[in-house]
Amino acid sequence: MSEHVTDPDCLFCRIVAGEIGSRQVHADDTAVAFLDLAPFKTGHTLVVPRTHVTDALAGPEVLAAIAPAIAATGRLLMDRLGATGLNILSNVGPDAGQSVFHLHVHLVPRYADDPGTDALVTRTADPDLDAVHAAITGA
Repeated sequence: MSEHVTDPDCLFCRIVAGEIGSRQVHADDTAVAFLDLAPFKTGHTLVVPRTHVTDALAGPEVLAAIAPAIAATGRLLMDRLGATGLNILSNVGPDAGQSVFHLHVHLVPRYADDPGTDALVTRTADPDLDAVHAAITGA
């Protein structure tokens, strides 16, 4: 993934390029992480590669390249938000719930009072994404 191939019609490529704003919480040479606009839990974050690939089945080198960003972002969410657990998942294809066809890995912080993975089936809008962003980034 030394060259960053992009798709001008891809929402996440445009976010990575800075053409569309996001509440970015981590960035490195291979990936960008930003808060999900329709989070399952407070701090729900998406990690996307800078290179346009459709999904997690694009090849092991793609997942290997973004693994450090996934780990760094996951630690950041747990440390800054007080999460006691973390769900890491990626949807492949529309039948699995993929709606943006640029690989993205969901990091969903979990908390001591969570009712388990059942809570992942219903999204609830975060009341204040700016406050969550500030808590994670210190900005």
